[in-house]
Amino acid sequence: MSIAIPFIAFLLVGAIAAYHRLRLPVWAALTATALVACWLLGANGTATVVAAIVTAVIAVPLLLPQFRLPFITKPLLGFYTKILPPLSETERVALEAGTVGWEGQLFSGKPDWDVLHNQPRPTLSADEQAFLDGPVEELCKMIDDWQITHVDADLSPELWDFIKKNKFFGMIVPKEYGGLGFTALGNHKVIQKLASMSSVVSSTVGVPNSLGPAELLMHYGTQEQKDHYLPRLADGREVPCFGLTGPWAGSDATSIPDYGIVCMGEWNGARVVGVKLTFDKRYITLAPVATLIGLAFRMYDPDGLIGDKQDIGITLALLPRDTAGVEIGRRAMPLNSPFQNGPIRGKDVFIPLSQLIGGEAYAGKGWQMLVECLSIGRSITLPSTASGGSKFGAVVTGSYARIRKQFGLSVGRFEGVEEALARIGGNAYTISALAEASAAAVARGELPAVPSTISKYHCTELGREVARDTMDIIGGKGIILGPRNFAGRNWQAAPIMITVEGANIMTRSLMIFGQGAILCHPWVLKEMKAATLPDPAERLREFDRNLFGHIGFAISNAVRSFWFGLTSARLGKAPGDAYTRRYYRKLNRYSAALALCADTSMLLLGGKLKFKESLSGRLGDVLSNLYIASALLKRYQDEGCPVTDQPLLAWSIHNATFKIEKAFSGALRNFPIRPVGWLLWALVFPLGRRAQYPSDRLGHKVASLLMSPNEARDRLGKGVFLTPTANNPGGRIASYLQKAVLAEPVERKFLKALKQKGIEAHDFASQLEEGVREGWITADERRQLEELRELTIDTISVDDFDPSELRAATSEIGKRDSRYAA
Repeated sequence: MSIAIPFIAFLLVGAIAAYHRLRLPVWAALTATALVACWLLGANGTATVVAAIVTAVIAVPLLLPQFRLPFITKPLLGFYTKILPPLSETERVALEAGTVGWEGQLFSGKPDWDVLHNQPRPTLSADEQAFLDGPVEELCKMIDDWQITHVDADLSPELWDFIKKNKFFGMIVPKEYGGLGFTALGNHKVIQKLASMSSVVSSTVGVPNSLGPAELLMHYGTQEQKDHYLPRLADGREVPCFGLTGPWAGSDATSIPDYGIVCMGEWNGARVVGVKLTFDKRYITLAPVATLIGLAFRMYDPDGLIGDKQDIGITLALLPRDTAGVEIGRRAMPLNSPFQNGPIRGKDVFIPLSQLIGGEAYAGKGWQMLVECLSIGRSITLPSTASGGSKFGAVVTGSYARIRKQFGLSVGRFEGVEEALARIGGNAYTISALAEASAAAVARGELPAVPSTISKYHCTELGREVARDTMDIIGGKGIILGPRNFAGRNWQAAPIMITVEGANIMTRSLMIFGQGAILCHPWVLKEMKAATLPDPAERLREFDRNLFGHIGFAISNAVRSFWFGLTSARLGKAPGDAYTRRYYRKLNRYSAALALCADTSMLLLGGKLKFKESLSGRLGDVLSNLYIASALLKRYQDEGCPVTDQPLLAWSIHNATFKIEKAFSGALRNFPIRPVGWLLWALVFPLGRRAQYPSDRLGHKVASLLMSPNEARDRLGKGVFLTPTANNPGGRIASYLQKAVLAEPVERKFLKALKQKGIEAHDFASQLEEGVREGWITADERRQLEELRELTIDTISVDDFDPSELRAATSEIGKRDSRYAA
């Protein structure tokens, strides 16, 4: 028997054990059994003995704690302590603030899909559904986006009153405080529907139900603060805003220069201990109309009035608008989207300690409070807004592309337009699934630090792509602003969502993988904590347990990644039905490859990894698209696996896997240590990149779904406002699709007759009259074609104006700041 047989057996058993993640004693026993079998079957004796010695050299020291701990683990602990990247207090708080959900499984290299499938299907309560069918529907009917954005640059008094009266600002406030007590899912559905009509209205409603005084009070407020403020926030007596961003601290919120000095002062006629605040905030949504201001600042106690610590840290407070010294600046105009936004300033503004959110007990804990609530707020408002706009855009643009004809053919039948329609449909389906997944995570009680950043980044980026493709397809209908335009304002506002709540560049390159690599990894955070335990013996034992668990984890992921790459993920246990099982297998492969690349990057780059933003961003793209694909499969399962949705699912999954392989390729081709990059490439792509962008054939199916009445299209458009009212031009266009499709055979017959019979009349009405007279069409068909002409005209018409209607209401607008004027 060949001399290589024992070594092949050694490697094969090791690979199988690593793939299935068997424990070290099991691997040693299986290897010993395999080598004995080789010897009995006549394998080369010397080779068998050498393989046995190698097995013993690996297994025996590792299986004996009295040897492993002092001679292997202890030196490795010393090395690990040296390369361990220092965690600032800010980073430590951010890591400890979030919880780990499904994203942890994706970092495991071997996802347990039952965890995902067993999550309850997102379902609205009876009260939430009634609110959507009642007040939300009514509010959408009242919205005139052109009046809001062009004429008034604000919501009408009637809209403000309706929003407050129906407690739109108190959706998240518990019922015992007079609010609606909605879940995060209910909040998501409301914002989604409002966003389909007006991003100004959706942001106005969304902000008070996102990061702000209500959310912070619910989690950290004193009982007195809750009893006083929450009922007033719920019914609109108080309009909240929250001041975090300033001129010198945008995304770097922990470096805010705004400060408060603990001192004695006057409050309501009494002399009390409080804080004298100096602050300068900008880009604060609702600031111009706010009556209650939440404020983040750094608190100092130089005279030791409340303790021994002078630099207390970031603290949060509540300031009534009429507090002496508070200055609300003039309004900002973010890309002509007139949601209320502006600066807040104050100098030597005194408030008592009772105005600190949570009271004196929470002084200095502001960053922790913000991080915990940011993961909630970031999961809802912007993803929901992107979802509403994208779903609305998909349904309406599909109708437009079918109704609008050029060269005698619906424009949606041209392949170039089909490509854009396919992107719109697939991206809208993706955004909808991702936005609902992040809202559902919050509704389950999670603090989804990593999923919230994934959802915010990718929903807003994909939403911008949908807005762009919509504008390309509808052409002049999109660029001519006016009451008939359903898309122009969304296109204008798209960069706003990209910029706020953490700029997307920073979110992608620093946050997604930066947090995920530590928070979601099954071993890294445990190792970091073990390495800092005060007791030396306990520190060594805990580090040993986690270190060797991590080593086995890394070996397993290398084997799994290579095996899946060799087989193109066609083999292996996976859930799903005959249609979806292939997708689950692909995600298993990419999960193992992500864990492998993440481990290698952290081991070799250590603390330098946080500065390798291109690498971090690309690995973050892998994690993001794994999470997105999981959300797509979960949505498909929750919907009952409808066959008609399969083109949308397939396009979205293929797009996600294509992006995953592209991200891996960019990361490995640019890996800072080139030989390591080559080795990783061999393990991740042993047969090269195989994932392909969605095919034209698949894109044609998606485009056809958007341009025809069907169940998949209805499901995609569920939850947005499509009622064909006078102020909803998109809803009217969507409602025309059925009639347009039914009229097409008659239209083709009539046009053919015009061409072949040589009708002398030139105007449309005379042509129809002659067609009826000659018997080419019936009287009913004539009425059908007249209706088709009317709905087509409404679909394609744009607005025009007298010059006076476009002139700014005040000549002050447009004047330059005199400080910088030439």
